[in-house]
Parts: sequence; C-alpha cells; structure tokens
Amino acid sequence: MDPAFFEQMAMPLFDQLYNFAHWLTGDRSDAEDLVQETFAKALKGFRSFEDGTNLRAWMYRILRNSYLTSKSGLAAQRTSSLEEDEEQGLTASSMSPEALLLRQESYATAADALEALPAAYREIILLCEVEELSYREMAQILSVPIGTVMSRLARARKLLRQAITEPVPREVER
Repeated sequence: MDPAFFEQMAMPLFDQLYNFAHWLTGDRSDAEDLVQETFAKALKGFRSFEDGTNLRAWMYRILRNSYLTSKSGLAAQRTSSLEEDEEQGLTASSMSPEALLLRQESYATAADALEALPAAYREIILLCEVEELSYREMAQILSVPIGTVMSRLARARKLLRQAITEPVPREVER
C-alpha cells in the first residue's frame, strides 16, 4: 500500500491514540514513544491490512499490544503535574482556594480509583469512557467476544463506583 494513503487514513487517529497511550503510560514521553512505535508498526504492516477492516480498532490493537510488550507494561502509574495544569490554563491564581482544593481532591479520588482497578478493568473503562470506542471496536482491540466486553465493562464500572463512593478508613490519632 501507498505510504501517503496510510498517512491520510491513520493520521486523523493520532490524537486519540496519544490520549489513550498517555492514560496507559502516565507519562508524556512514554506516550509519544508508544504512539510513534504504533505508527511505525502499522506502516510496516499496512500491506496486510484488509479493506473493510476497522482501521481505528486495528491501530488501537497495535498500540495496546505494543504497550503490553513494553518494559512498563500495565504497571504504569498515572500522575498529574503542576506543569500539565498550567498548560491547560488551570493555575492556582485563576481558581479560588476552595475550588482548587475540590478539583484536586476530585481528580485524585477518580485517578486513585481508576489506578486501583485491575488492569483489564482499567483498560476497558479507558477504551469506553475516554476513547469512546464501540463495543465491537473494543472487542476487536482486546480480542474478546462482545459479551465479554459488556460484562467486563459492567464489572469495571461497579468497582470504580464502589472505589469512589465508599469511604476510606482513616487512622485514628492517639
């Protein structure tokens, strides 16, 4: 296949793939490397891509498989830095102290709950809720039946809801 045709078809997926890679790795540099590796592998294997196949699901599968075989694997941790917040225009000076505290606590609670999920559940939540993939696309990416996607997603949502809503036991001060 023509590399220009590949570029025309695959480049619109770049931002989506980068976002998913960043969620998986928790690091911008690692995410960039993962997406670069994904595009290199996809371009190399594009001759085997069959017309009518879902390119988006194919690219996500390459990214996921590359991630799973990487040195960081599913043990990557998601963190947020002050630099990321500043780049998004969300600085402490632009928000009230109360709003900043609530935002940080909400983000930390959600991020901690997501990180606490087993890898398979965290992955399905990210593919569905963040990347907004269809059940069929998720099934193709994960190499599982659609029914497995649906049940895994239901369990993941339940675990995430429990992790966010159940109070964390606090240590009693002496």
